[in-house]
Amino acid sequence: MWTKMVPQWLLRYRPWFIGTFQACLVLCSLVMAWMLRFDFSFPYRPVLLSAFPVLVLVRLGVMAYFGLFRGWWRYVGFKDSIDILKAVLTGSVLFWAIMRYPLGAARFPRSIYVLEALLTAGLLVGVRLLSRVLAQSLRENLSSCKRVILIGAGSAAQMILREIRRAESGYFAVGCLDDDRSKLGVRLNDIPVLGTVEQLPGVLSACFVDEVLIAVPSASGSQMRRFVEICNRANVKFRTVPGFQDIIAGQVTVSQLREVSLEDLLGREPVQIDLESVRGEIAGRTVLVTGAAGSIGSEICRQVLEYAPAQLICLDQSETGIYFLRLDLTDHTNGTQLTFRVADVCDTERVCSLLLEFGPKIIFHAAAYKHVPLMESNVQEAVKNNVLALVGLLDLASKAGCKSFVSISSDKAVNPTNVMGATKRICELILSSYPANGMRCVSVRFGNVLGSNGSVIPVLKQQLRNHQPLTITHPDIKRFFMITPEAVALVLQAFAIGKHGDILVLDMGESVGILDLARSLIRLSGKSEQDVGIRFTGLREGEKLNEELFYGHERVVPTACKKIKRTNGALRNWPELCRQLDDLRALLTVNDAAPIRAKIKEIVPEYSFEGNEQSWNDSKDCAEKILQKAAGHD
Repeated sequence: MWTKMVPQWLLRYRPWFIGTFQACLVLCSLVMAWMLRFDFSFPYRPVLLSAFPVLVLVRLGVMAYFGLFRGWWRYVGFKDSIDILKAVLTGSVLFWAIMRYPLGAARFPRSIYVLEALLTAGLLVGVRLLSRVLAQSLRENLSSCKRVILIGAGSAAQMILREIRRAESGYFAVGCLDDDRSKLGVRLNDIPVLGTVEQLPGVLSACFVDEVLIAVPSASGSQMRRFVEICNRANVKFRTVPGFQDIIAGQVTVSQLREVSLEDLLGREPVQIDLESVRGEIAGRTVLVTGAAGSIGSEICRQVLEYAPAQLICLDQSETGIYFLRLDLTDHTNGTQLTFRVADVCDTERVCSLLLEFGPKIIFHAAAYKHVPLMESNVQEAVKNNVLALVGLLDLASKAGCKSFVSISSDKAVNPTNVMGATKRICELILSSYPANGMRCVSVRFGNVLGSNGSVIPVLKQQLRNHQPLTITHPDIKRFFMITPEAVALVLQAFAIGKHGDILVLDMGESVGILDLARSLIRLSGKSEQDVGIRFTGLREGEKLNEELFYGHERVVPTACKKIKRTNGALRNWPELCRQLDDLRALLTVNDAAPIRAKIKEIVPEYSFEGNEQSWNDSKDCAEKILQKAAGHD
């Protein structure tokens, strides 16, 4: 930091300056030794003058060998003193040998060898101690600066160190740590690589550090978790530096905190799925994506474009969402004709018109309501949008000549305790029981998608940015998680390998506690739980502690992709299921959620909701009366 007060030309020619300055110290040592030996007189001047160049060349050569031309004015320690003593001793032996034999200077006083060596060692150590004292006194004027150690000694670390050297950065770099042992002892921008990352606790015990900067923007999730664990073990604050592309572009400063990546929070390495089999199925065909402006739908559109369909129709009821999706996709068409339409999938006439106009052969159906508590108070809309719109879309797609229909389901469809999960289960039953008629129907059962719109991570991040305590419903709540690329890869793989009626599920490992997720987010953001705080709000309506991926009665079988499992929804008699769906449609005309819930439970017996057996029976009776009245009116 204090080098900002040194002229830049001096920093640029630092090695030459160091060499010249140390040569002057050696000459001063020889002159002082001669004066002390001869009582401040200069006899034998020719011998003294002949010794000057020999001594300087020997001393400078040996000091260069022992690395004494590096930036000694900022750091000096015990190791530096040992190196100086070694260099002086070695140089004195060589000087004596050269003066004694090749030059034959037998008249050169022997005491001068000893006196000069002592004076040279004292001056070299002394100026270094003096420069350290001066540097520390300057740093005391910058007491607000944080002393940091960097994890990483690559290109990103070099850029961060250059940023740190700016007077306004507010940081002072003590050293770097890197697992590449070949870098140990190397200096980046005059900052030493002190050891490996595992040695962080030992390094911190030897020098005071305020904070650790993790300067490895390319680190995988497992590597980042290891760095975090080591920092926690060392009981030191830390933060992750900005992403590598931002550093390259010069768009960030060290004081900015890197956004915690979703891979960091996943708790496992993201699943990689080979999707080459998808290319032949999509290339040259017309593809329709419903809910295209959502988190999953927009990622489906991006990835589908990579396989060069003839036409991609992006459909969503959100005008703003479609507008921004158009801006995002227009520059990545890959030769595909892009079409953007604003429409509600519940609008049968509008959807029929679009299907007849474009005749898509592949449909990815991602349009649905997904927020559990919100759907608990909007039961009619959940059924209308999630269930009845699907039935209408299936019928229209089949008539329009669609060959493959892939629908997004949820792990909340397994033993559902909420309307959203129950409607998703009905959708699974519909696709499993729907007559093929030349159209292959496949469901994809998701876990929670990290970072999707309205999901837990964006909410927690916003609370963190606003310096608010993180809110969690229950300390024991757990969920299965996946990141958006994994989810879309599952959708595309399901499209490629799924058979009619299949439900495909990604192996997402063990479920993750939301509390653990929040704590990881806090740690990876360079904060402590004491600084942030966590507040429990209680389970929301329709929410359960643990989700499941399969029903107990479902037979789970492997697929060609080892990370994807296949099961099949319980087949229902299609006419009977249609009758139940018609009853469900009729109940939407009544402004009462209870009979709708009763009918949902009739279709999905595993569905459970709050209330005793009496209230359930009352709801069932109410539903029957409404349906009888509707039938009589007809």
